[in-house]
Amino acid sequence: MTSADDNFPTTGTSTRLNRILDWIERAGNRLPDPAILFFVFLLLTWGLSALLSGVEFSAIDPRTGEPIVVRNLLAGQELTGFLANMVQTFVSFPPLGVVLVAMLGIGVAEHTGFINAGLRSLLSMTSRHLITPMVILVGIVSHSAVDAGYVLVIPIGGVIFYAAGRHPLAGIAAAFAGVSGGFSANFVPSALDPMLSGLTAAGGQVLDPDLMVNPLNNYFFTTASSVLIVAIGWFLTDRIVEPRLKRSAPIDGDTDDLPALDELTAAERRALRMALVAMFAGMVLLVVTALPGNSPWRDDAGGLAGLGSPLMRSIVPLIFLLFLVPGTVYGYAAGTVKTHRDIIAGMSKAMSGMGYYLVMAFFAAQFIHAFGQSNLGALIAIEGANTLKLSLIHISEPTRPTT
Repeated sequence: MTSADDNFPTTGTSTRLNRILDWIERAGNRLPDPAILFFVFLLLTWGLSALLSGVEFSAIDPRTGEPIVVRNLLAGQELTGFLANMVQTFVSFPPLGVVLVAMLGIGVAEHTGFINAGLRSLLSMTSRHLITPMVILVGIVSHSAVDAGYVLVIPIGGVIFYAAGRHPLAGIAAAFAGVSGGFSANFVPSALDPMLSGLTAAGGQVLDPDLMVNPLNNYFFTTASSVLIVAIGWFLTDRIVEPRLKRSAPIDGDTDDLPALDELTAAERRALRMALVAMFAGMVLLVVTALPGNSPWRDDAGGLAGLGSPLMRSIVPLIFLLFLVPGTVYGYAAGTVKTHRDIIAGMSKAMSGMGYYLVMAFFAAQFIHAFGQSNLGALIAIEGANTLKLSLIHISEPTRPTT
């Protein structure tokens, strides 16, 4: 194996880089828990709303055509309204139900061993040197399951790297790069595309009220972005992150001596084939039922990709079934599932691990709701756009010679 000294030659450039990375690491470790960060942001929003509520702004709110007015969230009526709506704000937080529903199916697939078998099979066909781009790519594609990538893909990245004899923290970092750094990028359409197209349409309709935006209008951009993210993440993980981890946080023993994933048994290979056949059959059924012009998956205009089409609104339930059905088939075929109680146990196990996510989602939902209600978000967006516009005009103006 390459030693830490080989990966980190004692040059001035590498020394400066190490100091910068050390500072970033120390600063990151001092950050409070994400849930507390959202709570702090909530307090800041309340304070700023009170300070700016009496200020008159020239920025025009495109939603009303009137100057933006910041609402004082510390006023008595606003505070009582915040408390009265706290539960509903949490329950209606969009990422909450999306992740929980998807995790029910994913939990079954994980509990029965379907995901584990699929990863082991994938690893057996993947070169150790190609594991990094594969993990990053899986992180990017996980956006098809909306936010489930944060819960599922990141820890799996560590497991895959560990099983391949590499540093597990590097695998977590690579997966995080795909899930978070590659957020919204994807090779396949996902539930994010309709959401992003809705935001694009709302912004464009400020200038053109009749503007219509296709839900897949960002597809070519997100596809090209995926290639770039995989390439950059691959380079950073293999050349900087993993060598640094081997130096600063070595694991016990040599990673070359770490146990690899066990080979699939004959029964597991058979069960995996049956599960994949079930998954493929479900996808074919979806395509066949969606193709006819009068398909119930289409919206009133006959489109499948429209924001309000049943197909687009069913992305997360379809992901739930995409994992539930093959996970169940695998369980019965491999013998890891005996009765329906094992299926419910898998769902319960998945939900038991979502406790921290629920806590963080609660504080995030309250902050986002308060930030929107205060009009601070609209003010920042409009003032920022005006500033950017003026700076671009200044840059584009020809420089006049002085006399």
